Amino acid sequence: MNAVAHPDARPEIHRPGVEAVLVSTWSVGTAERQRAAVEAVRKAWESREWPDPRLLGYTVYCGTDGDTLLHYAQWATQEAYDDFARTRRDDRDAEIDAAVPGIERVEPYRYAPPYRTAVLNEESAGAVPGLVAAVEVEFDGPDTGRQRAWVDSVFTALAQDEGSQRIPGAIGAQFHLSVDGARALDLAEWESEQAHTAWLMSLATSPVGEAWAAVANYPGIAGSRVRKYTPALSLSAGV
Repeated sequence: MNAVAHPDARPEIHRPGVEAVLVSTWSVGTAERQRAAVEAVRKAWESREWPDPRLLGYTVYCGTDGDTLLHYAQWATQEAYDDFARTRRDDRDAEIDAAVPGIERVEPYRYAPPYRTAVLNEESAGAVPGLVAAVEVEFDGPDTGRQRAWVDSVFTALAQDEGSQRIPGAIGAQFHLSVDGARALDLAEWESEQAHTAWLMSLATSPVGEAWAAVANYPGIAGSRVRKYTPALSLSAGV
């Protein structure tokens, strides 16, 4: 049973049976090496048996920075990933490294499936995204209650924003919580990078309400960043 690629190059975020999500980043250096690495991943995976039936989906995004690749792997359980990780270095990795030497791999962060999902434009719901803005928030220590409360504060702000369901070019957002209690990840889907940029420009010229100020200044946030990606490759086991 070999890997098969999905035409819209995106994961099934709410795939049944997923209990663990592993998110990691590769640094490859240039846009040309990004494209080469994605193609190497495709070839290495499609030419071999699916490595573990408990791996339910594997998606790669290309950073608009011309350097990074974001990897989003969906597992049946955290233990399933641990079992796989003990022998994770296989001929797939060797083939990818031979095609694109010098890849810098960052250890994956462990997340649960999405805690909450927001629809940002009812007319665009279900559309294939041209851009994913990955919003990463790091807290100053583990606190699962604080993780949930911060995400809930985002939804409070959305509910108070009269235009939150009609943001031009927006599709939706999926909020994940790390299993260590110290991080949150929002994968916000947009129709295009231009739509996301236009929204950011509109924010810069609009007054910030109290609810959104509370999100930005939430107690205990140690840092945050936004990285932009385009869907590149999504794989699952063939049938």
